[in-house]
Amino acid sequence: MIIISKRKLHWLGKPLAGTLGLGISSVIIGGCAAGTEKEAARPNIIVIMADDMGYSDIGCYGGEIPTPNIDLLSENGMRFTQFYNGGRCCPTRAALLTGLYAHQAGVGSMVSPSGRPGYLGRLNENCATFAEVLQTEGYQTFMSGKWHVTHYDYQDPESTLHPDTWPVQRGFDRFFGTLSGAGSFFTPVSLMIDNDFIEPWDDFYYTEAINQQAVRFIEESDDDSPFLLYVSHVAPHWPLHARDEHIEKFEGVYKTGWDRLREERYERMIEMGLVDKSWPLSPRDEEVPAWEDAPHKEWEAHRMAVYAAQVYSMDQGTGHIIDALKRKGKFENTLIIFLSDNGASPEVIQGTDTRHGYFERGGTTPEIFPGGPDTYASYGRAWANAGNTPYRRYKRWMHEGGIATPFIAHWPEVIKPNQVVHHVAHIIDLMPTFIEMAGGKYPDILNGNELTPLEGISFLPLLQGREQEQHQTLYWEHLGYKAIRHGNWKLVAEGDNWELYDLENDRTELNDLASEFPGKVKHMAEMWEKWALRTNVK
Repeated sequence: MIIISKRKLHWLGKPLAGTLGLGISSVIIGGCAAGTEKEAARPNIIVIMADDMGYSDIGCYGGEIPTPNIDLLSENGMRFTQFYNGGRCCPTRAALLTGLYAHQAGVGSMVSPSGRPGYLGRLNENCATFAEVLQTEGYQTFMSGKWHVTHYDYQDPESTLHPDTWPVQRGFDRFFGTLSGAGSFFTPVSLMIDNDFIEPWDDFYYTEAINQQAVRFIEESDDDSPFLLYVSHVAPHWPLHARDEHIEKFEGVYKTGWDRLREERYERMIEMGLVDKSWPLSPRDEEVPAWEDAPHKEWEAHRMAVYAAQVYSMDQGTGHIIDALKRKGKFENTLIIFLSDNGASPEVIQGTDTRHGYFERGGTTPEIFPGGPDTYASYGRAWANAGNTPYRRYKRWMHEGGIATPFIAHWPEVIKPNQVVHHVAHIIDLMPTFIEMAGGKYPDILNGNELTPLEGISFLPLLQGREQEQHQTLYWEHLGYKAIRHGNWKLVAEGDNWELYDLENDRTELNDLASEFPGKVKHMAEMWEKWALRTNVK
């Protein structure tokens, strides 16, 4: 029986402690085996996911935002240039957690309830999360941050709550975070610890709280068993909310504008080996003015400064996680993954959108400089275009700007440092990789339900420096945006008009070859249709 508390609890201004009495020492960690030589040898696993962060924002992917801790993971690990996400937050999270395409897990669209199998708006009963599988293999399982793979109606949350699809019921021994997909960083809605709703404490800032709780989980983990920790950030998703002292670090940095920013990032990415110099930088988005013609330059530069502050705060917390691992003596045998859930977002948030509460200075307007808790704004299309350098399009689109993710793997005992790899991989590959690392097996049945077979391929051999199989074909769909990558060919559409690109020679997708190769378009479109029918897209 699942007993859900509906009390609103306060932590008395003290993060990670207070009235709950639910410290790790006071609960039994389900599935943890006694310490053995096998247990000691198995690695810990940490997944750190950014939200709406562009491909080129962090330093090790060409960005100017200082991210020394994430960059350290890159320098001593492996950077992927062709790793893919699902193009939007909740479909990506569903695929990440389950090793299935999002529609197979029930989250093909967003999290509104629906009777169609691919669009339930919550994880279904025929998928398993990586927490559920690793829990049965003796792993401790923790999560800190955004869930966003269950029903949550901001206007009437009680009407859509589906407790059997909350984190603790889907394999996590402990959970701190939010069910919902977005909201204030200072007073987020749907904040929880385990199965209890709580209120933010004094001086709360969500990015810091997510990282603080992740550190606490590491510190209080049982040394006799390995752990899985999923750190699921909201940063740098809108609204633009950051600490004043972090915003001040970036004031004036972006006064030269988005055109120069894109050019400088592009040049650094070529030098880093992330981008082939034969691929031209995609043109500035047709809806974005040249910086020299842009009005309200001071406001525009400030918006990007707040966004950079959000990324910076996330990186600072990553440093705290690294330090906690080192204090526990677990740094060397921990795989740390860092990625983003989709490309940068062009969304313009209006003041009339009050789903996440009332904001006295809400709205994306030049009269209001965002950053504080009473503001509610986004940074807009122009800066998102820069964030996705050198690619086209954005979050929700299935062009490279929407689905290509920075992806870093760090594991000192196994991965050789400073590698840039061009292996084609996808978020569905994380589940089978983790299972192989744990020496486990994906079950056929879980809790009496027959499971959908995994779609992903383990890339553990690649991490170990061995020969590695990779996907020959990958697929995407979200709200009518769709794509298929087959070898180095990619077919992509916004609706029904397919475009065809040769990614080996044109990964910035500037030369549409659909009219030259109609047979290839027909063949790949038919492959996509068969996949769509098989995976509950249609």
